[in-house]
Amino acid sequence: MQADLVIAGATTPDGQRVDIAITGETIASVAEAGSAPPAARRIEAAGKLVSPSFVEGHIHLDKTLIGLPFIPHIPGDTVAKRIAAEKHLRRTLTMPVEERGGRLIEQVAAFGTGSIRSHVDIDTEIGLKGLHALLALRERYRHLVDIEIVAFPQSGIFKDPGTADLLDAAMREGADLVGGLDPAGIDDDVTGHLDTVFDLAEKHGAGVDIHLHDPGPLGAFELRQIADRTRASGLEGRVNVSHAFALGMIDPAEFARTAKALAESRVAIMTNGPGPVAMPPVKRLKAEGVTVFAGSDNIRDAWSPYGDGDLLRRAMIVGYRQDFNADEDVAHAFQMVTALPAAVLGLEGYGLAPGCRADLVLIPAGSVPEAVAGVPGGRTVLKRGKVIAG
Repeated sequence: MQADLVIAGATTPDGQRVDIAITGETIASVAEAGSAPPAARRIEAAGKLVSPSFVEGHIHLDKTLIGLPFIPHIPGDTVAKRIAAEKHLRRTLTMPVEERGGRLIEQVAAFGTGSIRSHVDIDTEIGLKGLHALLALRERYRHLVDIEIVAFPQSGIFKDPGTADLLDAAMREGADLVGGLDPAGIDDDVTGHLDTVFDLAEKHGAGVDIHLHDPGPLGAFELRQIADRTRASGLEGRVNVSHAFALGMIDPAEFARTAKALAESRVAIMTNGPGPVAMPPVKRLKAEGVTVFAGSDNIRDAWSPYGDGDLLRRAMIVGYRQDFNADEDVAHAFQMVTALPAAVLGLEGYGLAPGCRADLVLIPAGSVPEAVAGVPGGRTVLKRGKVIAG
C-alpha cells in the first residue's frame, strides 16, 4: 500500500537509522532504512535526527509583546511589583491578544512545537477576555498546534475578590486546568487558596497547574500541602507546580521530605531554566522519582524581554544551568521538552511508533546531544502528517 509521505534515512533519538511512512495524520510504519513502501512524497533525511514534536509545558500566549515595537522592560523586584507593572502596560496595548498570540504560535510551531499548555490571566479587570482570545487562537491554529489552557489567577484569588467566580466561569467556558499562584506570597492564605483551587478542579474534573515562587522552607511547606491535596482529591498525575524555586533553596533533609511527598502524589515540576534565586535540581528530583519538565514561560513580555519559544534552545539552557555534560544527561534535557511534558499533558498517540500521530520535527544533527548542544536551525516540521515548516 502506498504511503502519503516517507521520511527516508532519519536517525531516531536512540540512534537507529529508519524510514518512517506516514498515511493521513498517522505514522503507518517505522522500519529499517531502505525498506519504506512507495509514497506520494519522499523526504530524504540523510541521517538527520527525527523526533516527535516538541511539547511546550508552560507559556503565556496572552502576555507576549511580539508584533509590537520593542518595549523596554519595566523594573520590579518582587512578584507583586511585576504584576502591577504588567497591569499598567496591559492597559496601554493597542494590538489585541489574538494578533500577538497568533504571531507567537506561528513562531513556536516553525521551531518544531506541536502541543502547548498556555496560561491565561483571569482577574477582575480583564475578566474572561483573555480566555476568549485563546479559545479563538486554539481553533484558528489547530493546523499548527494543539493548545491546552490554564485559567490563571495572576492577581491572586483573595487579593482580587471575585476572581474565584471568574475561574469557575472560565472552566465552564473552555479552560482545561485550574491555575494558582503563590498561596502565601500573594494571597497570604495557603489553606484558603488551595481549598479554592482544588475545589474548582474537583468540580470541573480538571487538573491543576500552580505557579509557586515562594522561597525556601515556606515554598517547601506549600509543595507538601499541594502534594497532600493531590492525594486527597485523587488527582495523582494531574497536578504540577511551575517554577518551585524552593526546591533549590532547602537543606537535604527538607528536600528529601518534600521530594518524597511530590513523588508519592505524582506532582510534576516545571522549570524554565533561569530563575531569580534558585532552580529545582533536576537530577536529584529525578532520582527521587519526581518528574521535571521544561517550558518557555514568558517570551518578550512585561516579565522578561528574553525568549523566542525555541524548545530545543530551552533544553540547552536547562542543561547548561544544571551542568548536564554527559550524553545521558543532555539526552534527559531533550526529554524535558518532548516525552516528559507529553506525559504531563496526557497527550495521546505521542511517539515514533506505528499508530502515533505524525507530529514530527526533523533536526540537522546526528544525535540528540549534538542537537541540544548546537541548537541547529533549518528544521522540517510536520503536524498531522503535513509539512508546516522547512
